[in-house]
Amino acid sequence: MKLVIGVTGGSGAPYTLDLLRTLKKLQVPTHLVVSEGAKRVWETEGTQSIEELLDLATEVHDDRNLAASIASGSHRTLGMVVVPCSSSTLAKVALGLGDNLISRAAHVTLKERRTLVLVPREAPYPRPMLENMLRAHDAGAVILPASPGFYSTPEKVEDILAFLTARILDQFGLDSGGMQRWTGK
Repeated sequence: MKLVIGVTGGSGAPYTLDLLRTLKKLQVPTHLVVSEGAKRVWETEGTQSIEELLDLATEVHDDRNLAASIASGSHRTLGMVVVPCSSSTLAKVALGLGDNLISRAAHVTLKERRTLVLVPREAPYPRPMLENMLRAHDAGAVILPASPGFYSTPEKVEDILAFLTARILDQFGLDSGGMQRWTGK
């Protein structure tokens, strides 16, 4: 089964790229959906072309295609990650709206009680965003902000990205081997 990856217009292209590279290395097949907003943000902050992102996925879907396989609960998946998750997409998930493929696939993931991980990157969080995080959490989503830990003493940006990727994949029972785990003192 494939893991669904939604990419929305929040800042955080390096997180998405690291996740997809890791999934490819682990041989985990993916469905990828990239919003128009994400494509615009990617151009401004991505050091790689959007084509590299698309090439890392097993299957790519148009965000406007509400008839795609992942828009139906009968199409089985491992679950879904939205990384980065824009505040707009968070609100849609929190309210159960499905007006594009990313929000529809997230809705399907929740209704089928599969794991849905939302990775907001924006900060600070205004009250409506906090309320939407709580609503999405109460509906069954995992809210996993892009907040890396530093107890592993990262030496480069790639170490920080690997930490977040490992935390995301932990939610699906997958071990990327990309982070030093806390062992206590």
